[in-house]
Amino acid sequence: MAKKCDILGTGVMSGNNVSHANNRTRRRFLPNLQVVSLLSETLNKVFKLKVCSKTLRSIEHKGGLDAYLENTSSTKLTEEAKKIKKSIAKKKAAN
Repeated sequence: MAKKCDILGTGVMSGNNVSHANNRTRRRFLPNLQVVSLLSETLNKVFKLKVCSKTLRSIEHKGGLDAYLENTSSTKLTEEAKKIKKSIAKKKAAN
């Protein structure tokens, strides 16, 4: 199970623990992943995704999954998110 966001691909970062004596040891910063069900109003379909909490806040701020994917550059999205975005665009073009 990869620790990556299904929308933006935010993954594990690395850094240092720094002690009071200034000793440095490597550590991992894990993303705050949540399994959520997001509704696409255009497709009338629910997608169950592992999403970083920061991405989830952005989705809520933009007004839902459809609006978020529509306004986000495809270069920032993962392959799975690009497929959803493409199917939403197709459905809107058909209507």
